Amino acid sequence: MTSLAAELGRIVGDAHVIARATQLLVYRSDALPGLQRAPALAVFPGTRDELVAVVRALAAAGAPFVARGAGTGLSGGALAEGITLLGLHRLKRILALDPIGRTATVEPGVVNATLTRAAAPHGLHYAPDPSSQTACTIGGNIAENAGGPHCLKYGVTLDHAVRATVVLPGGEVVTLDRGDADRGDGSGGGYDLLGAFIGSEGCFGVVVDVTVRLTPDPERVITLLADFMRVRDAADATSRIIAAGVLPAALELMDQPTIEAVESSVYAAGYPRDAAAVLLIEVDGAAAGLEDDAREVERLCRAAGARGVRVAHDASERARLWQGRKKAFGAMGRVAPHLVVQDAVVPRSQLAELLDDIAAIGAQHGVRICNVFHAGDGNLHPNIPYDAHDAGESARVHAAMTEIMTRCIEAGGTITGEHGVGLDKLPYMEQLFTPDTLDAMCSLRAVFDPDRRANPGKVVPVRACREWHAAVAARPATHDGGGA
Repeated sequence: MTSLAAELGRIVGDAHVIARATQLLVYRSDALPGLQRAPALAVFPGTRDELVAVVRALAAAGAPFVARGAGTGLSGGALAEGITLLGLHRLKRILALDPIGRTATVEPGVVNATLTRAAAPHGLHYAPDPSSQTACTIGGNIAENAGGPHCLKYGVTLDHAVRATVVLPGGEVVTLDRGDADRGDGSGGGYDLLGAFIGSEGCFGVVVDVTVRLTPDPERVITLLADFMRVRDAADATSRIIAAGVLPAALELMDQPTIEAVESSVYAAGYPRDAAAVLLIEVDGAAAGLEDDAREVERLCRAAGARGVRVAHDASERARLWQGRKKAFGAMGRVAPHLVVQDAVVPRSQLAELLDDIAAIGAQHGVRICNVFHAGDGNLHPNIPYDAHDAGESARVHAAMTEIMTRCIEAGGTITGEHGVGLDKLPYMEQLFTPDTLDAMCSLRAVFDPDRRANPGKVVPVRACREWHAAVAARPATHDGGGA
């Protein structure tokens, strides 16, 4: 690693290369602190040319690497075990903002909320809004296909990305688009390579820049908070709202343990502490008719058993309600030093039954489960605060989460909606997909990264990759991270 560090230092400057173990401690985990892996080296390019040169130097050395943005991921996807960590947070320029065409071109280190602030004077915003949007970066959003509360109506990152410049692990710089996009010369057609790249969790290459669509601000927004004395009733209200043909911009559920954590923190939002659950519901769009949608939402909530429904009277109250939801994960830091977070997606019609099952699993294993999630699209986020240094508690947490994920799969769900597979969900991939499907994923990866040097050990278990298995058997492996 000494010679590699020296070569990278020549590219980015010695001040932007870290090799000392004590300085690398901060990069041992992402926002899922129970998983920890130590990188051997970290490099932080500050320009496009430096980024490309770094990737090419890593390719020349045959060195595996992991690209990392703000480290807000929740699956261990940006952890580098004994290899090079490629940090992108210095690449934070907004290269172009076109209010007429409603697009922006940004470097991967641009923070999600920063882009919306830049677009605000033009009456525009960047719609994907993960709860970590004040810290997470666009490059990381691309890697994970991030969503957020408002993806119910506006869609996830994939729905807003137009084009990306990417440096492949071998050092080649390519432009990826949606296949049917106009490339500026009247041409179009071909495969949706950008669609394949988005959500690939850093296994296909590194974003150099990306062009995204900006969304006009709605004419009016109405935010409601409905509280319930039974979690099942809140889940039932969710199904009733969607079945009635009302499409909220956001529809979020928080249960009593989550409410208690939020209200006991600096993020207190005024949620009723005695409620079993609350729904945070937002409708937006043209002012005409929006009051009718809000009244229908209130009627449906009360019909499902809501004790009360309150409407935010101004932007300040609306922001406070949303602060409690978006900072809920942070608020759980008061409960315990570590947190396991999952994001299984299940049929909305089974939410009530699954929430009952999750509560029973938590009671069986003696762990505290806090539910805060995107109810509108069935994207469950069961959280368990715990102490990872307590071996007994850690074992119970792991057993509970395994049962929860298995139950979600049995219900016809999938294992991730936005957090990614990373390291955390590797054990479930063979439970969810057939061997042929996993092998097809490996074959697709080989198109972008035939040597498996980009984010090794993530997403697909390496034992599922037949072709990769044969290649590893034929020559010495450079890195065995346990995944493809």
